[in-house]
Amino acid sequence: MFMNGVTLTLPWPPSMNTYWRTFKGRMIISAKGRAYREAVIEQVEMQGGLKGYQGKLVVEIEAYRPDKRKRDLDNLLKAALDGCTHAGVWEDDSNIVDLRIYWADTIGGMIKVHVREL
Repeated sequence: MFMNGVTLTLPWPPSMNTYWRTFKGRMIISAKGRAYREAVIEQVEMQGGLKGYQGKLVVEIEAYRPDKRKRDLDNLLKAALDGCTHAGVWEDDSNIVDLRIYWADTIGGMIKVHVREL
């Protein structure tokens, strides 16, 4: 699908409803969010996706629902993009200039992140 880039298979991200928590009056990433980041780091290392891209990036995310329930596609982005940043796939997600996310045709409980430099 993507030429001259990397494709990573990552765990299903937590919903934005569970990603953030308020602690002593400020917003922090929840334990669930931090655990997701660690899982992404582990998967990226295992799959050789540690690229440290620094230029302008095109990112395409294929989302494989864990079940047939209705979900909001935009809820997946923040955790997935932040996880890739912390895993060293790219320097910063502000480098993404073209971003696409779509539902895959099958169930799978994962996301596939396709990354290439523009």
